[in-house]
Amino acid sequence: MISRSAIGQTAQRVARRQCCAQPATRRGFATATGSTSFNYENADVNGIKVASRDVAGHTTKLAVVAKAGTRYELLPGLTTGLEQFAFKNTQKRSALRLTRESELLGGQLVAYHTREALVLEANFLREDLPFFTELLSEVVSQTKFTPHEFLEEVNPAIKLQQKRAYANTAQIAADSVHGVAFHRGLGAPLHPTINTPLATYLNEESVSEFASSAYTKQNISVVANGASQADLGKWVGEFFGDVSTKGSHELPSAATKYYGGEERIAHASSQNAFAIAFPGSSSFTAGSSYKPEIAVLAALLGGKSTIKYSPGFSLLAKAAAAAPGANISTTNAAYSDAGLLTINFSGPALSVNTAANEAVKALKGIAEGSINKEEFTKAIALAKYRSLEEGQNINSGLVATGSGLIQGGKAFQIDEVTKSIESVSQESLKTAAKALLEGKASVSAVGDLRVLPFAEELGLRARRQNLNITTKTPSSPQPTPPTIKMTFAWKQAGLSYNKYLAVAARVVRKSLKEEQRVIAERRGVSELRSARWENGKQGEVKNVAEANSEAQAANASS
Repeated sequence: MISRSAIGQTAQRVARRQCCAQPATRRGFATATGSTSFNYENADVNGIKVASRDVAGHTTKLAVVAKAGTRYELLPGLTTGLEQFAFKNTQKRSALRLTRESELLGGQLVAYHTREALVLEANFLREDLPFFTELLSEVVSQTKFTPHEFLEEVNPAIKLQQKRAYANTAQIAADSVHGVAFHRGLGAPLHPTINTPLATYLNEESVSEFASSAYTKQNISVVANGASQADLGKWVGEFFGDVSTKGSHELPSAATKYYGGEERIAHASSQNAFAIAFPGSSSFTAGSSYKPEIAVLAALLGGKSTIKYSPGFSLLAKAAAAAPGANISTTNAAYSDAGLLTINFSGPALSVNTAANEAVKALKGIAEGSINKEEFTKAIALAKYRSLEEGQNINSGLVATGSGLIQGGKAFQIDEVTKSIESVSQESLKTAAKALLEGKASVSAVGDLRVLPFAEELGLRARRQNLNITTKTPSSPQPTPPTIKMTFAWKQAGLSYNKYLAVAARVVRKSLKEEQRVIAERRGVSELRSARWENGKQGEVKNVAEANSEAQAANASS
């Protein structure tokens, strides 16, 4: 472990470098090391998959990517709970010390999750790689998961996320369309819904149990941008030795299956959301299941303009022109063994209805081969640009590479992605669009359900048995449930209620220990006495029962 004095010396050295240099000649840093390659080198270090891209620069981004996204949750809310517990108290440092030491070195810490991965990320100066590698290893293997942190910090943060997600109709539609497409696994919402009974599933113990299953050597990868593979492998080998090799529970591992369907959710927001989705392409890191045609198709459909102050000339940009106020975008959510090509709409309900009809017409036009060479060329160019941009983007490159390694795939390599996109032809694009329309679509509507269209109205195939309309609609009369007549045991025995209570009390008294039983039995004995008063004087006090017996005997003898 690096001593506090070492940290202080590092912070002082940085401060001197910044404060003591003259403004006219300040350099601040030596010439940056590294290369200009955007390809990842990867290796296995003591059972942990490690990848790095030694991009030239003065800073480093280091991330632990864990197989702990919402797809792998054992119970609802565990992924969000584990994310919120990141950088809290560990066995070696308090959360306060951890934060202060990171700030002394100018570091930034962040945690977030996707549907497949939980990411613990640190951004720092290049020379501080050993400290932050050790810090991330502590978070993975030595977080305490204390009750007070869960009650005071984690649980309130999760409830705030629930409210934020409920107010976002676009997020509701995205979760909904994933749910009808995949059901479980990838169909789980990205954040717990506001109606999820978290109190039933979520506490510090359940989060700790999930962490012990997710933070194992086979379920994590360590990825860096701005660090050499040799240095990263050295420090991972030194500090990640305490990570467990086997978890307490096996994470869900069922292969993703596409179903398709339709869900309609009433919402009072003025910003309606609508999503049409089809089976897409898996991530490039998955290997053979990657389909470059889907990336080109997403670029061809478009929707959101790539040029400022211009509506754009993509097929869906033209459709949006006929629907004022509607916003349209096309995305391909790529996962390890599946993907979802989604056309997203938002805006006033009438405009969304019009835009959705125009979008389906555009997709049918592609399937019929009506696109010209210019449109196809622009789509190829845009798809290449997006793939190159994603590869160069530090965040997306980290997550894609880390997820690919822990899923048994490969690192994200830009040049190979570009070649696969260039191989797409107009005929293969036409075939892909036709296959999507012939299959089952996934449709989600959030907002004014009276105006937002049904899948059948758009000419799409969807499984009606999956339809889940949350608004109140007339329903067929339900059969009257049979009346269950309950007869109490004491009535069946022919006892009165008072007699039943007396018997029950006697049984309870007899079940007590000797000392308590004697005291209780004394309280249970009752005796009624009476006395006759004559001329203002009380007569002899007699037991009523005995007096009755004597009177009955006297009457019988007379």
